[in-house]
Amino acid sequence: TPHFLAKNINASVVNAGDGTNEHPTQALLDLFTINERKGRIKDLEIAIVGDILHSRVAKSDIYALTKLGAKIRLIGPPALVPDYLKDLGAKVYTDMNAGLDGADVIMMLRIQLERQGKGFFPSTHEYFRNWGLTATRLSRAKEDAIIMHPGPMNRGIEIASEVADSSRSVILDQVTNGIAVR
Repeated sequence: TPHFLAKNINASVVNAGDGTNEHPTQALLDLFTINERKGRIKDLEIAIVGDILHSRVAKSDIYALTKLGAKIRLIGPPALVPDYLKDLGAKVYTDMNAGLDGADVIMMLRIQLERQGKGFFPSTHEYFRNWGLTATRLSRAKEDAIIMHPGPMNRGIEIASEVADSSRSVILDQVTNGIAVR
């Protein structure tokens, strides 16, 4: 729709997000937040974790971050991490611990049960056991790694509350920056 409009009307069109395709304004505020906290984007190891298949945020972040020189790691259940994203230069991990080793930024994504059929993973409990961000898993990332989440957050499914509310979390900064960027 945004491409159609841009070609057929005499006005500028900014895509604020569409379906499972893209979410450019979220990517802009994520770039701003990362740069604000880390002072750069180039050469950062950025782990994007979760339901990448259904995430418009992940796609927009991958496009934007790779253009600025970041190294992208996609982590999640095999059924939720599409292989075609490797063509964009992302490394794919199905093992959460291996994917988090040495990460500078951890971007957790919401499990979008409303967009999924059955069979992507056995249960939300099992999902958290394998791919939820806990303090133990966070310790595998760099000591100054930041934690992001575009929201809404499912505590205890994607991320433990103690991690979401920790000093390394910039989730509330993302919300604040979203107002300014958008």
